Amino acid sequence: MSAVIRPARREDLPAVAAIYEALHDLEEQGRGVTGWQRGVYPTYQTAEAALQKGTLYVETEETTGKILAAAKIDQEQVPEYAQAPWAYAAAAREVLVLHTLVVDPAAAGKGCGSRFVAFYEDLARSMGCTCLRMDTNEKNRPARRLYQKLGYREAGVVSCVFNDIPGVRLVCLEKKL
Repeated sequence: MSAVIRPARREDLPAVAAIYEALHDLEEQGRGVTGWQRGVYPTYQTAEAALQKGTLYVETEETTGKILAAAKIDQEQVPEYAQAPWAYAAAAREVLVLHTLVVDPAAAGKGCGSRFVAFYEDLARSMGCTCLRMDTNEKNRPARRLYQKLGYREAGVVSCVFNDIPGVRLVCLEKKL
């Protein structure tokens, strides 16, 4: 599958929100493990806020333009990161963070997540960042396996209320470029 990753546009928002809803459906059916909650996180407003900041990116199928995946990429380290025992010290300007990486369930297993992470790493290099950080819910084993396979180390687990969801055990991950 040939795909392109680019900054999102306003017309992409409904498709990104539809991926969120599809993932919420799987979670509610017991076939997904994001730990997210419909109507709480992520929502259309999550994508819209990232778009307004210029930090929302989408992966599209090259020939059809169908959105396969999306994520927010910026240098904002959420407050919970201060509790993580990071192995790689870095100034804020040297850190790039990947947030809310989602893949359309219809495109799962086709390399979308790996391509998106490679894009994120290339973007970090182009910005002069030397440290990559991200997080996932402790129970999201598929994401944890993917990130481990891609060379990320689990720095630690932070118990918190995260994105207005109580009882989250947030796995903080990092990679040195």
